[in-house]
Amino acid sequence: MENTQVSEIITNLKGRRKYEEKKAKKLGYDCLYKYFKDKLDQAAKLEAEKENLAEIEAQKMLLRKQKSKEKDTCSCC
Repeated sequence: MENTQVSEIITNLKGRRKYEEKKAKKLGYDCLYKYFKDKLDQAAKLEAEKENLAEIEAQKMLLRKQKSKEKDTCSCC
């Protein structure tokens, strides 16, 4: 099963193909397809992680707002 996005990237490399092949070989990949597939997977993973962190931050802000609403009196009483 071939990923069309990876194939598109490889066909659009043109002059950078040799550079990317060297880079892939240096990183231990035996072909460009695996290198770009892994690169896209990592990017998707990072994007999902960022979304997860944004959700967590939103939940924290809601909790802070709720706590500040509960606190109607001063802290010394």
